[in-house]
Amino acid sequence: MTGRATGAPVPALARAWRPGGALAFLAVLAVFPQVITNATVTTIAVDTLIFAASAAAWNIFSGFSGYISLGHAVFFGAGAYTVGIAARAWHTAGDGVFALLLLAAAVAAGLAVPLGLIALRVRRHTFVVITIAFFFIAQLTATNLSVTGGSSGILAPSPNWDPTTFNDPFYYVALALLGVTAAGSWLIRGSRFGLQLRAIRDDEERAAGLGVRAMPVKLTAFVISAIITGMAGGLWFYFIGQAVPQFAFDPLFDLSVVVMAFFGGLGTISGPILGALVIEPAQQWLTLQYSSEYLSEILLGALFLVVILGLPRGVIPTAAEQIAKIRARRRPGGAPDGPTPPTPAPADPAVRETGPAVREAGPAVREAGS
Repeated sequence: MTGRATGAPVPALARAWRPGGALAFLAVLAVFPQVITNATVTTIAVDTLIFAASAAAWNIFSGFSGYISLGHAVFFGAGAYTVGIAARAWHTAGDGVFALLLLAAAVAAGLAVPLGLIALRVRRHTFVVITIAFFFIAQLTATNLSVTGGSSGILAPSPNWDPTTFNDPFYYVALALLGVTAAGSWLIRGSRFGLQLRAIRDDEERAAGLGVRAMPVKLTAFVISAIITGMAGGLWFYFIGQAVPQFAFDPLFDLSVVVMAFFGGLGTISGPILGALVIEPAQQWLTLQYSSEYLSEILLGALFLVVILGLPRGVIPTAAEQIAKIRARRRPGGAPDGPTPPTPAPADPAVRETGPAVREAGPAVREAGS
């Protein structure tokens, strides 16, 4: 739930702007590679869309539930290796490799179920440690298995496409994945399932007392998030042409999606996407401009500290709050349209909007949890 007063009317223009703005944004992204044909720019654009989908998928679980995962690289790498192994075994090339993304999703889901059953039995801080352990296990496993090529990795099939539009198929598949993820995030947030997730984030024990079955709810969100991340990993593998353990199972992947979500606004729909659209191109540009391969990583860590300390709610929630204050000051008497309860920032930035989802759930949570 947002901090907006439930009794305040929402202007019709504001209601129409949200879907209209989303469609306009999607239209801009759809024509982007037709207008900007520079290969370097479109390469960065494909990477950005892949990370935007990954960050939005991570947010479906971690942003909505409050359980911060630092092991989603497990699903990303599993998706990459699944597509690579299947394409090699079945001699698949060209557009047919994109169909293997569904297999990557199935493998990621198959991994997420047992991992979730183990990790989600604990509470938030211990969960973070367990996901890190899963990550290192997966990376070491890929390094030592012959089917994954060991430390040498596995090569992707080379598509025989027109060099001038080589990036376009990857771009539009990544855009479709992002669109489906954003739509799914919006549907989940507005559903009873999303209400249950946010109730768990606010107060898991109280949500359980209202009838929410926390374990199945968390596990379902975990699996949905893993499915999308696995597909993103498979697409990334086909795009870059190779998967090796240190890059397919990369701790910087987890750090990147976390920073993107926190930067834009954890638990929001558009926040992780905004974070990816800002951070990933910036990282790529720094890599191209400067010889130091670690500069972008250093700045990414510094940005994470700045966001956590100076902008704990993220860009979108903070901007929305400031816009509401400006509008309130412009009204006669300087009073807002309706009562605005105080929303102090919690001490733990991983837990947002403490309380409203549980307080406003009421009979809906009880009915959904039964």
